[in-house]
Amino acid sequence: MRFFVTKSVLRRLFGLWLAVFALCAWSATVEVTDALGRKVKVNSPVQRIALNFNFEEFTAVAGKDNWAKVVGISRAPFEGWRPVIFSRYAAVIPNLQAMPDIGHSDDGTFSAEKVIALKPDVLFIAEWTYKSLQTAREQIESAGIPIVVIDYNAQLLERHLSSTRAIGKVMGTEARAEELTKLYEREFNGVLSRIAKAGGPSHKKVYVELGQAGTDTVGNSYSGTMWGKMLTTLGAVNVADGKLPGPWGPVNPEAVIADNPDLIFIAGSSWVNKPKAVKTGYEATPEMTRQTLLPYAQRPAWANIKAVKNGEVHAIEHGLCRTLFDFVAMQYIAKRLYPDAFKDVDPEASFKAYHAKYLPVAYAGTWMLPLKP
Repeated sequence: MRFFVTKSVLRRLFGLWLAVFALCAWSATVEVTDALGRKVKVNSPVQRIALNFNFEEFTAVAGKDNWAKVVGISRAPFEGWRPVIFSRYAAVIPNLQAMPDIGHSDDGTFSAEKVIALKPDVLFIAEWTYKSLQTAREQIESAGIPIVVIDYNAQLLERHLSSTRAIGKVMGTEARAEELTKLYEREFNGVLSRIAKAGGPSHKKVYVELGQAGTDTVGNSYSGTMWGKMLTTLGAVNVADGKLPGPWGPVNPEAVIADNPDLIFIAGSSWVNKPKAVKTGYEATPEMTRQTLLPYAQRPAWANIKAVKNGEVHAIEHGLCRTLFDFVAMQYIAKRLYPDAFKDVDPEASFKAYHAKYLPVAYAGTWMLPLKP
């Protein structure tokens, strides 16, 4: 007995083969190298994502539309720490306001059970959270959920770049990620190149204080991390170095006076329920920022400090440190350390351009300025 296959059947078989081929091509396993150099296998394309931190970096690399795939976040470091910024993002990202909370490591609420229940295809997690939650991460990985570690907090160029590329590879936005890595690397190295050509380091003394609780309280300064790390990178002498028991804390006021800094930066933000804080961010006007900065410059004990006498007291947004756009803060501080070398650099224009191209929220407000216009 002979069997004849008609052209119609052949066409159907061929169509079925194409469908199977397309499905296999569409669903594949990709290997991602994360910020710690770990090789992590992720099923691609991802459809469900849990996000622990670096929300603005995720947005810049993955794009606003990929937030539709996010099924859970650590709400405290976004909505809790920076509610003004959160509300701006929630206005343009439909699922953000009601996003399930997976908890946060700093307050002990991070929950492996909540992560697992959301059934994400991947969990993006900050480096310090990954290291502090060994049991939770083992539970999550045992459930078959891959963890990709992201780290912009180390303030190392290679980690900024590897974190950006990792997000891009997982999310299928590799071209956008590569564009951002090139932008960051160019701007970061551009700052250092200008400093080198100017004959740096400057050796100017700089004092940074967290302007959150008002002038009656000496706010944290930083050594080896955050603003302290940035100052060292820029060739400044950080007043806090050697004066703190750890990476951050208040510097003895008498030590600040004795060091007589050339520049003072007070880190502000849009904190809520902090009436004496220096106001910066999306909703701050220059007048508001200067009004809240002025009491610091008017501390009686600071009257003879060089920075105060020479008009070198500045407000700078605390959130500009340790991000994919922290080159903006580098430009601003470097411009005050090396005015001739950076006279054609406009940090505010840099931040506006970054918003326009990579973020879904419009640039607005005041992020950095001197007390004296």
